[in-house]
Amino acid sequence: MTGPMWDITALAVDAAVAGSAMVARARAALPEAAVTVLEPEALPPPAPNGGRTLHIKAHRGRFLRPCPATRSYRCCSYQIIHIGENCPMDCSYCILRAYFRDRTLSAFANTEAMFDELGRIFGRDRTRTFRVGTGQFADSLALEPITGHTRELLGFLAAFDNVILELKSKTADLSWMAADPHPDRVLPAWSLNAPEIVAAEERDTAPLTARLAAARECVRAGFRVCLHFDPVCLFPGWERGYAATVDMIFDYLRPRDIAYMSLGSFRCLPELPGRLAAEGRAVPRYMLNEFVVGPDGKKRLLRPLRVRQFRFLVDRLAKHGFSRGLYFCMESDEVWREVLGHTSRDMGGLAPYLLDMARNRGG
Repeated sequence: MTGPMWDITALAVDAAVAGSAMVARARAALPEAAVTVLEPEALPPPAPNGGRTLHIKAHRGRFLRPCPATRSYRCCSYQIIHIGENCPMDCSYCILRAYFRDRTLSAFANTEAMFDELGRIFGRDRTRTFRVGTGQFADSLALEPITGHTRELLGFLAAFDNVILELKSKTADLSWMAADPHPDRVLPAWSLNAPEIVAAEERDTAPLTARLAAARECVRAGFRVCLHFDPVCLFPGWERGYAATVDMIFDYLRPRDIAYMSLGSFRCLPELPGRLAAEGRAVPRYMLNEFVVGPDGKKRLLRPLRVRQFRFLVDRLAKHGFSRGLYFCMESDEVWREVLGHTSRDMGGLAPYLLDMARNRGG
């Protein structure tokens, strides 16, 4: 990547947070960026030189919220700490394309309000363990070298031994480790895919080898990691591609280094292919398969195709000794039974199961 980090040529700063530590960090990280302080309700000006804008703002809503799941499918009950919106990477399948209609990145700098809300919730019952993450509406770590948001959050969470934070990313950034968090309270996580998908459809992301090398560094520092095959895409040669990635995982990690791993089939809002075409990007082959519209309004592969791909991945992972800690993201009981022979209910519920995997190093 040449030029400014993530091609950010403008910083738009809400007046309410202009004096924050995050703004100071961002200005130091992006010394050439044009800076505009915005009064209430003002919109960021266009970024110069065809770049993109980072809007550092005060978030007005809740910071902790449940994953936007659908009742028809089994959800892991992951809770989201809302740190910002949009992503500087360019993955063709990303749901954020439907949520955010421009290239503006947002980071929430009113961390005092965030920590006040989180402190009330996490401190209400110290016997309750929370499994939370920041990688839902933004990549957890893409902006970390600029904002320092994760390091600030980890500093706050040091006082709460009942919170486990998952950091999901397609970068290889490990600057958050400077906060020196307790290894039992952080789960570094990476999204993985077949090499063909990474090369053609995950633009500006870290190579698979860099992601897995970062995961290995975390393991050496005492952490366990999480991995996510989501979305699993159907394309010519998919078996060879996913086999290569599964095999590559165990060149870097041992089964016991992985707390849990998810599998999720490609799914999208029906307008996504049209959005790509409007951007001048070719619609990928994996979006031109046989789909149905599910109860959540998203297109997903026909169930026999999903089952076939899941069985292939489950079998390949089992050959490397990994099976415990494996789960499906947003799938029906029928798919669970067809692939694994049981449902998440048979494990005592997906949320309790993953919480046990997150806490139990013996898994």
